[in-house]
Amino acid sequence: MSPSPARGDQWTFLTNHARVLLRIADDPEVRLRDLAAGIGITERAVQIIVADLEAAGYLTRTRVGRRNRYTIDPTVALRHPNEAGHPVGDLLTAFLHREDPPAPERAEADAAARP
Repeated sequence: MSPSPARGDQWTFLTNHARVLLRIADDPEVRLRDLAAGIGITERAVQIIVADLEAAGYLTRTRVGRRNRYTIDPTVALRHPNEAGHPVGDLLTAFLHREDPPAPERAEADAAARP
């Protein structure tokens, strides 16, 4: 039995909460409007998710002038009981810290950087 096309094409591995957290980790000064546009959800949905993440201790919001700056606490455990032994920092590391590029690309980048 195959999944219906309507359902089968709709699910993803990451929740919007994870996407918001990853985007904030990548740019701690991101505007919620830009974050919403990048993820494809409403700005109001992002505001609710940020409030959820803040209430759960995953991030703190600091006002800097007219903007907000977000700080993530990577030591807070993931919420689901099956993943509770892992801090959210593991998730962030898996998605945000890529290995160095392969040797040929690195050599080209080094050569381009030389005067």
